[in-house]
Amino acid sequence: MDASQYKDYVLFMLFIKYVSDKYGDSDDLEPPIVIPKGASFNDMAALTGNPNIGDLINTQVIQPLVDANEMLARTDFPDFNDPNKLGEGNDRVDRLGRLIAIFSSPDLNFAKNRADHDDILGDAYEYLMRHFATESGKSKGQFYTPSEVSRIIAKVIGISPKNTVAGTTAYDPTCGSGSLLLKVAAEAGKRITLEGQEKDVTTAGLARMNMILHDFSGGASAS
Repeated sequence: MDASQYKDYVLFMLFIKYVSDKYGDSDDLEPPIVIPKGASFNDMAALTGNPNIGDLINTQVIQPLVDANEMLARTDFPDFNDPNKLGEGNDRVDRLGRLIAIFSSPDLNFAKNRADHDDILGDAYEYLMRHFATESGKSKGQFYTPSEVSRIIAKVIGISPKNTVAGTTAYDPTCGSGSLLLKVAAEAGKRITLEGQEKDVTTAGLARMNMILHDFSGGASAS
């Protein structure tokens, strides 16, 4: 598998691990994402070694998540049963098993973590794009906006608690992973509406996941 494609699998693993730790046993009446029974990270980990692990992740984890969460309906998740990217037979089983094992580490527990204004997926995306996609020469012209730049942009356009109201809307026509929108929301200091567009369907899916991590019911739409 090309290095630039590997990040999609890593980022999905990060997402499913985070939401499973945070909301898998949540008592919230309206959690930002519903984790259907049998579709958590632990359920995925239980498939390790199964010869049909790729297909089962697609059908027993990803599809139930999509069915239970309207915001994920248009998200282009990676195919965990793709022989061209993950190999055939035991190669695929071993590769997915090793990836799951990384995220199964007891040190990687997000149960008490709060995303708040930290751009977890965005930071991971920046790292992976820089080290994988750029090195392989297939970055597709994508550039991650550093958080410091996003905060400055928000200040330049006048975003602050004093001049934003509940009806304030921030729009990014090339939103990528949604980092800029999230930083604008942070500078606003209150709940505002975030809207974004992204032509790359995979990256648009990443933005939707990022919005879920930060408890925004809106998100980014592919155009």
